[in-house]
Amino acid sequence: MENILDRLIEENRYLVQYGKVADYIPALSNANPNDIGICIMNMEGDIYHSGDYTKKFTIQSISKVISLMLAIMDRGKDRVFEKVGVEPTDEPFNSFYKLDLYEGEKPSNPMINAGAIVTTSLIKGQGDEKFIRLLNLIRYITEDESISYNKEVYLSEKKTGNKNRAIAYLLKDKGLIEGDVEEILDIYFKQCSIEVDCIHLARIGAFFANKCKIINRDEQLCPKEITAIVMAVMTTSGMYDFSGQYALEVGIPSKSGVAGGILASVPNKYGIGVYGPALDKYGNSIAGYGILKSFSQELGLSIFL
Repeated sequence: MENILDRLIEENRYLVQYGKVADYIPALSNANPNDIGICIMNMEGDIYHSGDYTKKFTIQSISKVISLMLAIMDRGKDRVFEKVGVEPTDEPFNSFYKLDLYEGEKPSNPMINAGAIVTTSLIKGQGDEKFIRLLNLIRYITEDESISYNKEVYLSEKKTGNKNRAIAYLLKDKGLIEGDVEEILDIYFKQCSIEVDCIHLARIGAFFANKCKIINRDEQLCPKEITAIVMAVMTTSGMYDFSGQYALEVGIPSKSGVAGGILASVPNKYGIGVYGPALDKYGNSIAGYGILKSFSQELGLSIFL
């Protein structure tokens, strides 16, 4: 397996030249665009890796998968989906103009920023308790209590997050979020700044591939129905407005983040974590996409086959 991963990294390394590191969050611009790493965990708990798989990066929008799961655990799916939809979108992840149209009653899905801010607001807890509960859930799933957030990235996001701030106040005006807007945004910026590596993402992917059970443990952390919801939303919306093309060519439920991470989950087979901070125009890791496309096609992993 590791020979395959080594080869796929080298075969897709050329894609880096066509990507660009995110710089609209200043702290993210420090990443090395040539970094590429991958880690895979199977259902027996075996781990395979290659490249810069231990390189730390912030989880960014991949956190939306966990916040969605926790919001549903706390409030139930009916309450959550009263506030946010489950439809794919052809708009960029940070767009909000449709919310201000008459028909824009709620965000399209939980994977765009507007939808994610709603789901974060629905997590139970006062003040920083929401964030602590989400962070502890990630620590539990990855079996790593040392995971924390990157304060430099958090402060950078908080300082420059004017568009997210505009989205949040619009959501408040429409009655889609309750509580203090700045407090909710603070939690959202912190959750995006949680620092992980490819191994952590592979463990999270394996957790969902194993129907919300940590590998080699019997505990069912949440109902299997939540697995189905999260995996469906990842499939239709996890790669932003590239999700349809990605489903066609890769066919694996996945979620990307603008720091360069991609979380992928092959039901009953693998959890996958990929890192490559050079992004395509949609905000997805360009080399990560190439590697996952090659890996899926070589092993026949598309859920549509």
